[in-house]
Amino acid sequence: MTRIVEIWSGGQSGVDRAAHDAALEAGVPIRGWIPRDRWAEDGRIADRYEGLVETDSADAAVRTELNVRDSDATLILTMGPPTGGTEWTRRCAIAHRRPVLVIDLESLEIAEAVRGTSAWLDTLPAPIRLNVAGPRASKAPAIYALAHAIVAQLLI
Repeated sequence: MTRIVEIWSGGQSGVDRAAHDAALEAGVPIRGWIPRDRWAEDGRIADRYEGLVETDSADAAVRTELNVRDSDATLILTMGPPTGGTEWTRRCAIAHRRPVLVIDLESLEIAEAVRGTSAWLDTLPAPIRLNVAGPRASKAPAIYALAHAIVAQLLI
């Protein structure tokens, strides 16, 4: 959907990477802050993710807050309630007064998640630089495929 002009994320495995991959496939620019040295749990974040900028810190919490701050809204895709870094993302959105939507993919099918997210996006002023966040692959192995499908459909 043309109202999303950039997909922001922190480059981590799981939701972050799925969102960036879906955006690249749709021709939508990717942006985001990532930890120093392009760190992710599965190794160095590939150079093909060109729109990502390293922070001065290796602390993932720093890039999380910068991504929330520098985007217009945050979509959080989870498997159950947000925990750890995913919960930190939600708290950052509240602290920075950014719109945030949490979608629990344990309780919603992909089509329902897309409809709900699309309806939420319709309430926001366009254009939207959308930050997409959620658990890393080691915390939720099925999340990449689900997040990719959702973001891809949002970008049609």
